[in-house]
Amino acid sequence: MREIRDVIVEADTAEDPRAALATVGSMPVPESYRAVVVRSSEVEMFAGVPSSEKDPRKSLHVEDVPTPELGPGEALVAVMASAINYNTVWTSIFEPVPTFTFLKRYAKTSPLAQRHDRPYHVVGSDAAGVVLRVGPGVTRWQPGDEVVAHCLSVELEEAAGHDDTLLDPEQRIWGFETNFGGLAELALVKANQLMPKPRHLSWEEAACPGLVNSTAYRQLVSHHGAQMKQGDTILIWGASGGLGSYATQLAINGGGVPVCVVSSPAKAEICRSMGAELVIDRAAEGFRFWKDEHTPDPSEWRRFGERIRELTGGDDPDIVFEHPGRETFGASVFVARRGGTIVTCASTSGYQHSYDNRYLWMNVKRIIGSHFANYREAWEANRLVARGRIHPTLSKTYPLAETGQAAYEVHRNTHQGKVGVLCLAPTEGLGVRDPEFRSRHEAAINRFRGR
Repeated sequence: MREIRDVIVEADTAEDPRAALATVGSMPVPESYRAVVVRSSEVEMFAGVPSSEKDPRKSLHVEDVPTPELGPGEALVAVMASAINYNTVWTSIFEPVPTFTFLKRYAKTSPLAQRHDRPYHVVGSDAAGVVLRVGPGVTRWQPGDEVVAHCLSVELEEAAGHDDTLLDPEQRIWGFETNFGGLAELALVKANQLMPKPRHLSWEEAACPGLVNSTAYRQLVSHHGAQMKQGDTILIWGASGGLGSYATQLAINGGGVPVCVVSSPAKAEICRSMGAELVIDRAAEGFRFWKDEHTPDPSEWRRFGERIRELTGGDDPDIVFEHPGRETFGASVFVARRGGTIVTCASTSGYQHSYDNRYLWMNVKRIIGSHFANYREAWEANRLVARGRIHPTLSKTYPLAETGQAAYEVHRNTHQGKVGVLCLAPTEGLGVRDPEFRSRHEAAINRFRGR
């Protein structure tokens, strides 16, 4: 891998980076590569341990794995940088089920899919890098192309997936429900996961928006989601985090009015630096939506709703951007305006939700489930990044060897924005191909990275 890495790094100073990178197509593909894995032999290692105390540093390992066979419609990518998402945390703590369950199920679908059933799982659902090889039938991409990968893996052999690929019965999240993910030196992807790398960004900056920006785009903007329009008031939980920070930017960029919910003064300041004016520090204001583990507290829902109206001048949220789940869902349903929308893509605080259904049916509100994005939505979200309308919210970057620590920080919610991982890239700041365009957006890029 060192030779391939050196060619990619040296392209930064080459007179013609594209021509320099094209040479990787003639270089031999290594028989093995370094990757971050969980092991099937360790799925019981946290048995009896509360979720909050499970430690990804114990379960995520960096080791050599064999390079997988390249199949039709696929591409092999040299990964310069990746990022941590919450699905990597779930994988590392073996919740809600060990991901080997997904891999075994996938392996039964075809002889080629049997590759994914291994005693190890290469994790990661983000990647920025360079195409090394393409399989039969791939014409859109070629070796040397600089790309980012979105994480929707589909087969598209069933009619159901051709209106919205997320309805494909064989839809999976790459690096979570498939093997050979992005936290590695190489990654195996479907060619229709690839998108052009934004030319003004470094590798680590380009890697971090993929999953979360696309997810937020579908939730808020797409006709499959909340269909945000100008002037909408949007309540955004975890608004400074890896997902919420992109929702906040999309709301502002699209003429919405975000009400950002955070848990510390530092996170509140991040939202203000993005241009948000309405911020609630739920920790400082003491919002507790449960009296105990089993009993919601509607009086806190009301107090929260009053606080929102105080900030907005009397408006309830047109859209509630949900992802914490159990802890906040009752409040989300309560505070949405009459006829409003609660759109949810995750349940990081628990999957079993409790809410008062009277506030849903009697006020004709809607709950919409949203799961990542289809290829068109991911492409549109990536194009906003490439045009400098949406910026990466990368707060910290770790080397591949310290991925466990990176996942630990996300699990403990001590991070801000996204946490990146350098895979083949030896240092930060490499891979910028359009410095002139970058210079026009440098202040915003640095502000969104907290510099």
